[in-house]
Amino acid sequence: MRFVEPIRDKEQLEELTNYLKEHNERDYIMWMIGIHVGIRISDILKLKVKDVRKQTHLKIFEQKTNKYKRVIIPPKLRKELDQFIKGKKDNEFLIASREKTKTGKQRSITRKTAWTNINKAARAIGYREKIGTHSMRKTFGYHYYKKYHSVGDLMVLFNHAEEATTLRYIGIVQDQLDNNMANLY
Repeated sequence: MRFVEPIRDKEQLEELTNYLKEHNERDYIMWMIGIHVGIRISDILKLKVKDVRKQTHLKIFEQKTNKYKRVIIPPKLRKELDQFIKGKKDNEFLIASREKTKTGKQRSITRKTAWTNINKAARAIGYREKIGTHSMRKTFGYHYYKKYHSVGDLMVLFNHAEEATTLRYIGIVQDQLDNNMANLY
């Protein structure tokens, strides 16, 4: 797996978000969930409409850790979700694929499709850093840290055991190294 970065620059983040909103509503909603609640793509893709309809929190068992997680749906995301799910049935996948399973049932898009669509959008706006589905989670963490400076909160949200792991994960360690090296002499 390739190492990806958070989107640090708020203008680039807004530009990518707007691009997705204009070009693909489903990918936009996937992106909004990722950057607003910081859950993994595997957990986003298994969400169904009933998991967000009239809910104040996402309640999931993380696929990777099998741990229960309850995260608030922030007001900005709530508004977008309410608009997106209008007319959808409770059992529909939130990030639904146009393709069906072999038995004809609806399914969500794949991680590969999610990665491809995020990369296409990033390239379309001229973003040149390494980006992938994990960039959503890292972007959430990066901006959360920059606003609140609470590595402890992020450790809980990300299930990390050490502060150093969290700071490295969200790109803060790299930022500090870059800054220190750039200003060494």
